[in-house]
Amino acid sequence: MARLSGISVILYDEIQIGTDNLGNPIYEVNPVEVENVLVGEPTSDEIVSSTQLFGKEIKYMLGIPKGDTHDWTNKKVSWTDSYGVTHTVQTFGFPITGIEENIPKQLPWHMKVRCADYG
Repeated sequence: MARLSGISVILYDEIQIGTDNLGNPIYEVNPVEVENVLVGEPTSDEIVSSTQLFGKEIKYMLGIPKGDTHDWTNKKVSWTDSYGVTHTVQTFGFPITGIEENIPKQLPWHMKVRCADYG
């Protein structure tokens, strides 16, 4: 049986660097490479429920590795597939997180993140 493996993705994290004259935050985009992220297709139930709850259609589901501490809520993410095509998506909704201790040690992922087309 083949073993599942993730890929490297770029998470575009935003860091607040100050405020403008009106007190609104100013952000700097910081690309961070995250290893071993599982990229998969959503189920038909996930597509229907996300459309009803968020008004967005899921394009991909990301499996985030155990121990990852990044904020995945409403972030831009990109990766290049094995054919050389770059995919850019926007995460939405709150990540679906499992309890790491209750997930078998053979499975290195504990969180699912919904993604829609970017832009």
